[in-house]
Amino acid sequence: MTKPKVYVTRLLPMEALNLLKQRCDVEMNCEPRDLSKEELLHKVKGYDALLVAGTKIDEEICAAIKSHCKILAGYGVGYDNIDVEAATKHGIYVTNNPGVVTDATADLAWALLLATARRIVECDRYVRAGGSDWGPTNLMGTQVSGKTIGIIGAGRIGTAMAQRAKGFNMNIIYTGSKAKPDFEKVTGGKYVDQETLLKEADFISIHVPFLPSTHHLISTNELKLMKNSAILVNTARGPIVDEKALVLALRDREIAGAGLDVFEREPLLEPGLADLDNVVLAPHVGTSTLDTRVVMGEGSARNIFAALDGKLPPNCVNPEVEGRIMKD
Repeated sequence: MTKPKVYVTRLLPMEALNLLKQRCDVEMNCEPRDLSKEELLHKVKGYDALLVAGTKIDEEICAAIKSHCKILAGYGVGYDNIDVEAATKHGIYVTNNPGVVTDATADLAWALLLATARRIVECDRYVRAGGSDWGPTNLMGTQVSGKTIGIIGAGRIGTAMAQRAKGFNMNIIYTGSKAKPDFEKVTGGKYVDQETLLKEADFISIHVPFLPSTHHLISTNELKLMKNSAILVNTARGPIVDEKALVLALRDREIAGAGLDVFEREPLLEPGLADLDNVVLAPHVGTSTLDTRVVMGEGSARNIFAALDGKLPPNCVNPEVEGRIMKD
């Protein structure tokens, strides 16, 4: 019996594909890069499913695969790289992995906060270079314990970040579309409007999805509201922060620092960003632990299996496709 065929758009740990390989023939892009659209269009012909790891999937690709592809299984929690409207129009499920990335992403956000506050990257460079001034005024950082953290977006990851802050005895404030009693019960956080959060927080951590309404949610005006001593952390999506405005704010010391795992035009950086000492940069590795990568692969496999079996996938973001399939 011929197995269903699945194409994986980016190189993943082999362990992440073990479950998928039990039922499917799997081919993977082993290049350390996204394929061009032309390469991808050539590659994906005839596959029953795509496991999409950050690769951009647009209307043209959806139209090209509609006759045979049942599902675009997003590997992570975000799916702004996939044209969901186009996939829906062509009867293709789109899924994501919302629950499995929470702790790894919050861990990385917390690491960026600490590394920026305590100038860990600068300290590392200084010691490696043989720096000899180990006196009490050298490379002084920012206290974290007991300070105020502002959480923008009190979902799964925002809650996990606040729980870590609670362990450091921080005062927790948060903002979003509305107050969340569950968040407050777990973290002791207090709901405030965004302007209040920007003015009062010593540390600000972003955990909202990228939507038209969150594009440049943090830009020039918002950065000017922040304390000169404040530190901004973004592990959500790059375009939520106006990177050009951030470079200027960091350069002019309008804010003290930033820890970034995501960027507006990945893998490109805004000119001048990499030259600044008061920013810690990571290459979008929020979920990059082997434990998490394996669980993400297993979650993607279960979504794919459901679609292949004619069922609604467990983490489907366009369930209206099911009705269209049944009607056809």
